[in-house]
Order: sequence, then structure tokens, then C-alpha cells
Amino acid sequence: MTTTLELDLPDTAFSALRVSPKEFVRELKLAATVKWFEAGMISQSKAAEIAGTSRAEFIQALSRLGVSPVQETPEDLRSSLSRL
Repeated sequence: MTTTLELDLPDTAFSALRVSPKEFVRELKLAATVKWFEAGMISQSKAAEIAGTSRAEFIQALSRLGVSPVQETPEDLRSSLSRL
């Protein structure tokens, strides 16, 4: 099941990325999910689902946009390792 949302954008918005409206929507969804993932609000798999990509494609997008695919902080990792 999907839900369709309507978003009003000026015609000049598409020229910002030099893409078609369809590609602009794809990039907009990807940018939102990358930000939500980076903020720790959603998981990689949920982000990929929302963005309409595979998890591997989402991880590639993270790299392209300069976002780490790892959500754990160094402190979290140290704590996990200390319990081993």
C-alpha cells in the first residue's frame, strides 16, 4: 500500500539539480531518508524502503552524500566491545 502526497514547488526547483520532476522527487525522498537516518530516527532498512531503493543502493547514497552508514558512536562501540 502506498500513499500519494502533493507537494507544491516552484517550476524553478527542478533546475536546481538539473533533473526532471520525477528524478527530483526521487532525490528529495533520498535526501530526507538520509537525513532521518543520520539523525538516528530510522534504520537503514526503513530508509531504503521509504526512499524506494535497495539497502545496498541506500548505503551507496550515504557514501555519495558523505554520511556514515554506521549509527553507533565510538562510545557505543567501546561499550559493546567491553562486554565481550
